[in-house]
Amino acid sequence: MSDPTPIHAAPEHPGGELITRPEQTPDALRVAIARIAPHRLEEMETQKNEAFSMAAQHDVPGPIRMWLLIWSGEVEIERRPDLSERRRDAERAAQTLPRDDPAWRAAMDAIVALTDEARAAVAG
Repeated sequence: MSDPTPIHAAPEHPGGELITRPEQTPDALRVAIARIAPHRLEEMETQKNEAFSMAAQHDVPGPIRMWLLIWSGEVEIERRPDLSERRRDAERAAQTLPRDDPAWRAAMDAIVALTDEARAAVAG
């Protein structure tokens, strides 16, 4: 049986995606993170376990849907060098600038905008 989530290790073209966009399933997202950001696997698994536990405890699918949206967005950012570089720059600024500096607010706004852009891309 073939893998339903084709993933390519090399960029398709300079500045292009590192991998194709995976399906929004736990297994496909795990494979994608393992390929492009393996240092985030533990974080992803911890959050997945929390979401599934909360869904089971309250008998609602919302936490699982939210986990899928969050991690689909994270994969989208990590698989696109343009987005991941912009996020790293904004995070670096947010971590190093004083909070009363207008550039700190701009960096935080950039992080939110990048996250929104990635989630919109995966939401269709």
